[in-house]
Amino acid sequence: MRSVLLIPTLLLLLALPVSRGRYNDDFDDGEDLADFDDNDFAEFEDMNDDQAAEAETAPPPRVSPSSQPEEDEDEATVELEDGQDGFEDSETQDQDIYSKYDQEEFEGIGDMDKPGHSMKDPLIITKVPAHLQNSWESYYMEILMVTGLLAYIMNYIIGKNKNSRLAQAWFNSHRELLESNFALVGDDGTSKEAVSTGKLNQENEHIYNLWCSGRVCCEGMLIQLKFLKRQDLLNVLARMMRPACDQVQIKVTLNDEDMDTFVFAVGTKKAMARLQKEMQDLSEFCGDKPKSGSKYGLPESLAILTEMGEVTDGVMDNKMVHYITNHADKVESIHFSDQFSGPKVMQEEGQPLKLPETKKTLLFTFNVPGMGNTSPKDMDTLLPLMNMVIYSIDKVKKLRLNREGKQKADRNRARVEENFLKQTHAQRQEAAQTRREEKKRAEKERIMNEEDPERQRRLEEAAQRREQKKIEKKQMKMKQIKVKAM
Repeated sequence: MRSVLLIPTLLLLLALPVSRGRYNDDFDDGEDLADFDDNDFAEFEDMNDDQAAEAETAPPPRVSPSSQPEEDEDEATVELEDGQDGFEDSETQDQDIYSKYDQEEFEGIGDMDKPGHSMKDPLIITKVPAHLQNSWESYYMEILMVTGLLAYIMNYIIGKNKNSRLAQAWFNSHRELLESNFALVGDDGTSKEAVSTGKLNQENEHIYNLWCSGRVCCEGMLIQLKFLKRQDLLNVLARMMRPACDQVQIKVTLNDEDMDTFVFAVGTKKAMARLQKEMQDLSEFCGDKPKSGSKYGLPESLAILTEMGEVTDGVMDNKMVHYITNHADKVESIHFSDQFSGPKVMQEEGQPLKLPETKKTLLFTFNVPGMGNTSPKDMDTLLPLMNMVIYSIDKVKKLRLNREGKQKADRNRARVEENFLKQTHAQRQEAAQTRREEKKRAEKERIMNEEDPERQRRLEEAAQRREQKKIEKKQMKMKQIKVKAM
């Protein structure tokens, strides 16, 4: 068995020297095996590096579309060596490369091999719509707005200046008369002492005020010039549809002892009907419908509201009728009242619990001629009406009712007060009940807040005794009423 294993071993030993010698003959120059393995492909690596460097440094050649097909044909005519029949030309290889890519991902890659293909699309010029073009027609809204704004500003300046001129014209024509009848003309109320400024006070662009005082039987006189809103363009346009006129309103406050008890008014029928509905004193003391003034020689367009006929006879003397008749177109209303409290008080929750405070007042409202087209000369025509105001102050001071008229006026005022108390009785009872409940609530809170129990008990007993006394008093009153009835 051992001899069998030794024979193959000897054969292997004999074969090793022969193969080793043959391997050494291939490397006679003494080159190392490791060196041969490292430098085996060094030549090919150097060639690749040179080509890469040349490709980076040299700019890419520009190839015209016409020369591209010729170069492709030259490249296609390369001679093939034996054994390379399986290679295809360059165009076939390019097609194979492009066919590998996804046609949807690389759009247009199939058109790159076309010689006449242009990389830039032709420019398409579209027509801009008319509303987007840069022309004046595109800014018609802005032009209208700017034009309207300029028109409003110009109208504001013109209207304000005109009202100022009219007010100054009125004051210049009336100044001498006012200064001759009043010690103070034009007090603005800014200083503690009354000082005559001698000029109008402008409340706004269309209202001017003038305060006068320092006259016998007169606390003061307030003159208010109410012009049209000429500075407001919308108001100007509205007046084209509904014309209106400027007005002068005069309010004279008399002393309590310088006027008797009566209510009287005269003016246009429309103004009298409106004042009777709006004014508290006219609605209560002049319940009858407005009567025509033709009985006293007044025009048919004027009507009279009076508390009693005696007052009308006393006020409408010849001089007063002369003033009103000659200037009937300028007289809107004349209102004399010892119970003047202004317009009716409209309250949502109910009527007031107290009668309104009253003043003895004379009210005059005059229309400026021109119906809106007023000139400074028209303001001078109001001077006779101011003379009528001065005359009315003296006339009312001298007017005194007879005994019967005085008694009738007192009865009328008592009747008005009684009606007012009846109307407000329920409300006054509710107010009194509310006050009593609040008083009881406050007393109970005071007792509950008391810390001393003994003092708290005494307070409760005292409250109960007071309640008991009130109940006994009510019972006694009821017994007395029953005895009187029997």
